[in-house]
Amino acid sequence: MQAKRILIAQGGGPTAVINQSLVGVVLAARGIRDVELVYGARNGVRGIVNEDFLDLAQETSYNLELVANTPSSALGSTRDKPDLKYCQEIIQVLQAHQINHFFYIGGNDSSDTLRILSLEAEKLAFPLRCIHIPKTIDNDLVGNDHTPGFPSAARFVAQAFAGANLDNAALPGVYVGVVMGRHAGFLTAASALARKFSDDGPHLIYLPERSFVLEKFLADVKEVYQRLGRCVIAVSEGIHDASGTPIASLLTETVERDAHGNVQLSGNGALADLLCEEIKAKLNIKRVRGDTFGYLQRSFAGCVSDVDQREAREVGEKALQFAVQKARNGTVAIKRNGDYAVNYELLALDVVAGKTRVMEDELIAASGTDVSPAFHQYLRPLLGAGMPDGFRLRAEAVAKIRNKAG
Repeated sequence: MQAKRILIAQGGGPTAVINQSLVGVVLAARGIRDVELVYGARNGVRGIVNEDFLDLAQETSYNLELVANTPSSALGSTRDKPDLKYCQEIIQVLQAHQINHFFYIGGNDSSDTLRILSLEAEKLAFPLRCIHIPKTIDNDLVGNDHTPGFPSAARFVAQAFAGANLDNAALPGVYVGVVMGRHAGFLTAASALARKFSDDGPHLIYLPERSFVLEKFLADVKEVYQRLGRCVIAVSEGIHDASGTPIASLLTETVERDAHGNVQLSGNGALADLLCEEIKAKLNIKRVRGDTFGYLQRSFAGCVSDVDQREAREVGEKALQFAVQKARNGTVAIKRNGDYAVNYELLALDVVAGKTRVMEDELIAASGTDVSPAFHQYLRPLLGAGMPDGFRLRAEAVAKIRNKAG
């Protein structure tokens, strides 16, 4: 039997549990007799072409467990999106080091990289096993009930909006919180789990699955503010008009673009500021505040879901098992079973590669500015144990003496 020479890399945005998947592969490999080496590529696929490898076999199990519980990408990451030429360079390095099992932890771009690599390896008769391990806080991988990283980020969003709502109730006004999500609104929708009482915020939720109309937005805010004297709003960074143009680019004169040519939505507070200015100017509301959660959502150490930790570890372990037992390329997928349990399947790479899942219609309320009860049922078990709770004073008001009603 040919010895297994394993390489692992992490790509795309970090998460709070991505290292669980890394450690899952490494520790599972130690239980397989014919594994000869386990390398880690620093900074994703860029580290492969640069031959920047770490010998993960030299790590102690104790330190690996410490790393597993540490947020962000321990190997470092990259936003490189390899084309055919880039993948051919990767293949040359893998051949030079006689790597025959490549595990890439990442989103749909990472799975597409593996798809190209697997096809090129086949053309060259190079025996390379390519396994994609899912990861993304956006929860936008096709074929998965949910993806590792999303539950912890959703837990952060729910808790952040719970705190913003309490603050807004104490000092009423309008609050706008902008959450990550270019095409899929799952993370913004998680803000709905912040509510406990009927008048709790967020009172309005805007998702990229629905077209955003500024005039309708302002009317919604005005109605809530007049009814409650305050308004908490959750907005996805990817909201767009009916033509698909991002609102962030419509409301500003200068537009930044990322390495892939997309309008830069994360890492700045432009959308929150612009929406707040519209509210102030058009509705004449003075106390209007906005926040952009930005990168805080991805690797926040204090808001990790225990469910997310467990499943992220298991997808790493299952990736190694699938590579050995099924002897084919693929992507590990999480499937929900019953009230809440999960199974893992190995899907073909082209099921996920280059595709984007968005929120299903049944998870969004008919109003388009809220989620449905089905979304609550979907998300609640993913948030894990120990979610903080809030309470209100229940004492009766004391009768007035000097300011009695006439």
